[in-house]
Amino acid sequence: MTPARQRQLAVNLPPLRLDPSTLPGDLRQLFDAPVSDIWMEIGFGAGEHLAGQAARHPDIGFIGCEPFVNGVASLLSMVDDQGLSNVRLFDDDVRLLLPALTDASIGRLYILFSDPWPKTRHHRRRITVPENLGHFARLLRPGGELRFATDQPEFAAWSLQRLLREPRLHWLAKSKADWSTAPNDWIETRYETKARSRGLKPIYLNFRRPFEEPLKAA
Repeated sequence: MTPARQRQLAVNLPPLRLDPSTLPGDLRQLFDAPVSDIWMEIGFGAGEHLAGQAARHPDIGFIGCEPFVNGVASLLSMVDDQGLSNVRLFDDDVRLLLPALTDASIGRLYILFSDPWPKTRHHRRRITVPENLGHFARLLRPGGELRFATDQPEFAAWSLQRLLREPRLHWLAKSKADWSTAPNDWIETRYETKARSRGLKPIYLNFRRPFEEPLKAA
């Protein structure tokens, strides 16, 4: 790691780092300037997508979760260079953060090109296991969206099966174009560009938490 990135971690990370034990009930209080909503990205990689969305939406507070130090340092550099004040970070396993977040506190959740853990014995490590999906549904406010993308068809099918079993999430697709075409406000990263150059076709699964929850069986 370069000295510049080491400095980012030493100086710029501590003021932005989230502590699950001290989170406010209203996550908007994490930010110095008023924000109208909170969006979160789990596994932001090098941070291009998160930084791009934060620059486009200065009125939204962004929480980025990434355990790998190089990715965190990369995002910190973008935050510093672009003067982004609406980003906060959790540089550890997101499963340590999820229980500390209050219900209906997130307006949009991004899970983009996460590790597919292709071996069957490792499937329990996938981000889309039912326990995590339960947290995601709980955290989304009514009308909030979960945006999932992968370039691995098997992982997409496996995740879709489990997403469809979560009653608090509604799949928005009406045609093939809805899962084969990126949303209009998409920001393509270097990883996605490389995947396309290898002939891989990303799959986009967009879900929403309805304003009216389905009735529970008696």
